[in-house]
Amino acid sequence: MEASITLKKVGKLVGDKTILASLTFGVERGSLVAIIGDNEAGKSMLLKVISGIEYQEFGHVFINGLDSQKRRLEVLSSIGFVPHEIDLDPWLTLEENIRFMGMMYGIDIEMLNTRMIQLARDLHIIPYLKSMVQDISPGIVKKGMILRALIHDPDILIMDEPTAFMDAESYRHTWDLLLRLRGEKTILYVSQSLKEVEEAHDRILVLEDGRIALDGSLDKLLGSTFEFHQFQIEFEELSDDLFKQLSKLPKVKNPSRIGHSIHFYGRERNVFFEVLNAATAAIMKDVSVKKLGLQDLMDAKFAKDGIH
Repeated sequence: MEASITLKKVGKLVGDKTILASLTFGVERGSLVAIIGDNEAGKSMLLKVISGIEYQEFGHVFINGLDSQKRRLEVLSSIGFVPHEIDLDPWLTLEENIRFMGMMYGIDIEMLNTRMIQLARDLHIIPYLKSMVQDISPGIVKKGMILRALIHDPDILIMDEPTAFMDAESYRHTWDLLLRLRGEKTILYVSQSLKEVEEAHDRILVLEDGRIALDGSLDKLLGSTFEFHQFQIEFEELSDDLFKQLSKLPKVKNPSRIGHSIHFYGRERNVFFEVLNAATAAIMKDVSVKKLGLQDLMDAKFAKDGIH
């Protein structure tokens, strides 16, 4: 597959601190890529560098094969960018903000109006187009920012926390549109919501200290641990002897203790019954069983040491 975004040994410094460290990867045209990581991992800076808002000190960024620094104007027309912070002019209406961006790209007024109305309909924000931005809720404004980023019909859509501030209905409307655009446009986004990423990705990049720590689909990232479940059993009283006894069962993996609860992993669900049989003399208050997910992957011990 052809790459619409290519990074080659890209490095970014802020003062003497390395924010991005020799990043080299490509993003396939039409794919939906999510980026996750800790707050200081460099996620937002990576989006800004790819979008051309920030320049890297080292390496090269190519957008549709064009060097983003040498062919800046051509590259910018291919990208729609949605920052995390709200940056629409509060003293203009939502429509005026969007129209201004369309005019900046030289879009024909008739085409601009057609696109704006269609996208506003898709995002369910037509009633707000004539409202001043300062009078609109942040979630609706965020949808307006996505519309603005799409008004010039870019090949690539880059978004920092696209559903920030949104309620459940706005979240659903937004992802209905984005998933329809999947395949037609390359979509790259950052999210702190691991549930959002689990539901919407072709590929996940896990950024750690400015480097790609993990790269792939959720199934691939979980790899051989994908068949594991998490178990937690809360006892009325969990003695040291009982915890040690349960921890030594062959199928109990990575046991840990929180108060009177034992937390562990198991490849087969029947490990749960083996633990119950071994603890028949103890009174249980609560139990939970769930499949592994991104939260487990992002847990430092799980990600670095694995399940053993």
